[in-house]
Amino acid sequence: MNIFSLLYFGFILLAGVQAHGKEHFTWYKKSLAIYACNYEISYLKGISFCPAKGNKRERKKCRCANENWRASLAGCLAYKERNTTSTIEFYKSFCQNNYNVDLDKDWFDKSYTHFLNNAKNKYEIKPSREPVNFPVKFSPKEMDLYGKVAINFLGNYDDSIWYGISMFGFWFLVLTIGAISHWTKVLFPETTKKLVGSISNSYRKYISIPALYGKRRAQEIRCWKVFDSLIPTRFESIVIGLFYLFTVIIHAVNLKAVENDPIFDTKYMAEIRYVADRTGIVGTAMTPLVFLFAGRNNFLQWITGINFSTFLCYHRHIARVMVMLVVIHSVNYTILLVYRETFPFKVKNPWLYWGILATVAGGLALFQSILYLRRSHYELFLFLHLALAVLFVAGTWIHIVDFGYCVLLYPCIAVWCFDRIIRLIRLFSFGFPQANVMLVGDETIKLEIPKPKYWKPVPGGHVFVHFLKPSYFWQSHPFTFVKSSEKEGIIVIYLKLKGGITQNLYKLLKKSPGKMATMRVGIEGPYGESTPAKYSDKAVFIAGGNGIPGIYSEVVDISLRSPSERKSQLKLIWVIRDYNSIIWFYDELLWLKNTDIKTTLFVTRPNNRVTNFGSFNKSESSQEGSIKSGYNEINPQPYKGQNYIEEFKAELSHINFEERRPNFEQLIHDEIEESPGSVAFVACGHPAMVDEVRYQSCRNIDNPYNKRVDFYEQLQVWA
Repeated sequence: MNIFSLLYFGFILLAGVQAHGKEHFTWYKKSLAIYACNYEISYLKGISFCPAKGNKRERKKCRCANENWRASLAGCLAYKERNTTSTIEFYKSFCQNNYNVDLDKDWFDKSYTHFLNNAKNKYEIKPSREPVNFPVKFSPKEMDLYGKVAINFLGNYDDSIWYGISMFGFWFLVLTIGAISHWTKVLFPETTKKLVGSISNSYRKYISIPALYGKRRAQEIRCWKVFDSLIPTRFESIVIGLFYLFTVIIHAVNLKAVENDPIFDTKYMAEIRYVADRTGIVGTAMTPLVFLFAGRNNFLQWITGINFSTFLCYHRHIARVMVMLVVIHSVNYTILLVYRETFPFKVKNPWLYWGILATVAGGLALFQSILYLRRSHYELFLFLHLALAVLFVAGTWIHIVDFGYCVLLYPCIAVWCFDRIIRLIRLFSFGFPQANVMLVGDETIKLEIPKPKYWKPVPGGHVFVHFLKPSYFWQSHPFTFVKSSEKEGIIVIYLKLKGGITQNLYKLLKKSPGKMATMRVGIEGPYGESTPAKYSDKAVFIAGGNGIPGIYSEVVDISLRSPSERKSQLKLIWVIRDYNSIIWFYDELLWLKNTDIKTTLFVTRPNNRVTNFGSFNKSESSQEGSIKSGYNEINPQPYKGQNYIEEFKAELSHINFEERRPNFEQLIHDEIEESPGSVAFVACGHPAMVDEVRYQSCRNIDNPYNKRVDFYEQLQVWA
């Protein structure tokens, strides 16, 4: 994280050194008449007021310093009484700010008098290379034409700002709907339970809960492996579809040019420019949304109750739209530069080549974020993604700084800095304690980490862990956690053996005495929120495999609430492969004896060979009822006799064991039937299992018992 912070600030510093531009962009609509008349004077053919040669700035300064230019401008402004006080004042400040030309307060009156006394009609003047020494008079038809061109061309800049802001309005509406849905359940749980009418049930059954089509949501859609993808939920898909539609609409309105456009020669080239400007401004305005939705410390998660996984889904689609707009912007400007035969020479300008660099960086970031690369090379993906994002922002900054649009990037930088600062505060406030790391079972690593007294865990939440080893200290990985059932002030994290850092830890522990080691770690968190399941009359928590820690911590937290605070009946269902899979979570299962949680374990392959019981300590209960157990490789105390399983079940007599695969269709129907009222299902585990629970929950929303059914997914699909 520190590397990325330094990288980001380094690029921003580079951007600041490279570019010093306008403090803010220009609003044109209040001064369109000035620009329309200036365009008309600038595009005179064969007639000029300023020398054709000389310093470029001095030639531009002429439009304020030359009395005949000012007089021609005054005559143009007098047409249809466009010479308002604000217009006259704008031109005075325009000349002062841009060319350091200080005009008199009554400059218009003097210039208009000069125009009335000396102006010649445009068509009476013979073309010449020498500057004329009298004002020029334009026909009403020409002034109307340039007025319309200015409205279309410059008005598009103002419209684009508002369309960019409307993007925030769109997402504000989406998040407001999410917040209302979430806080209604939290603040008015009794009222929510009664919402079982046709409208409420239809909304949850067909919109808010189900997968887009069929069952697949957490499972990826296969497409030659490289193009595998995740499909959002139906509600997320509707939101994303409307977002794409909204984007198309705001880029299809108010973009029509006039025939034989005098500035861009043709209507087609004018509209190419209009689209280029619109997509560039709107795409830049969207950048803060991309960063905000991807941040760990996204305050919107708490406000709306929307989980991080959904925000990442929205982040990906907003980023795709942003990059597509930037690409269209770049392609259209390339067409314009080629059309004007200036492209090979303009590349030397910083605003252009940094714009090209930003476009390439955005395109590469979009390409390398495909699911295959995120899953197979996550650390490489993350490093490149953040580096490309930094390059995109820095390149965009230099590209737009001369035009005053950097104000659109200020929120983006503020969001990024806020996220990094809070992450550092969280990391250093927790400290960097020594953690006990041990191998428990064939595929699970257990971490015992002492926490500060003031650090409050979030049931069902997660933390990001930094393993302070030279080869991977800069990496941080998200894991759910539980409070230790044995030791006060300890949080326990279980890591499923995969590739990357868990594989490195596995190799280290294999070589360590007793397959245990101590390691200094950094903890960033906690993140996430508990589900509103606790407000239902019955809450059924369903976990599969290594999805148990977050599910366990949340259901136990609800159970420990005082009876006055809790009304829910609680049930915990854990689906595991074989009895070996229980070993690493044995302490927590044993501790459930102290709760009123009805627990069922489904063992799907009960006949698999038991390999780990020989090195597992039997539990020991004291007179006070405290429970101690653990995994001891150094001094094992194996179970006596041959029937390990029966002895094991006897110690966990408070748990119901089922040696079969669960029939979720029947299970969910039965849980609803047996519930005293509303029922909520919370699932985390294998994607196929989570999808099945979601599907069956949806099917039972319209149940014959008229009980409210809710579903909450705790599976966080981040990669």
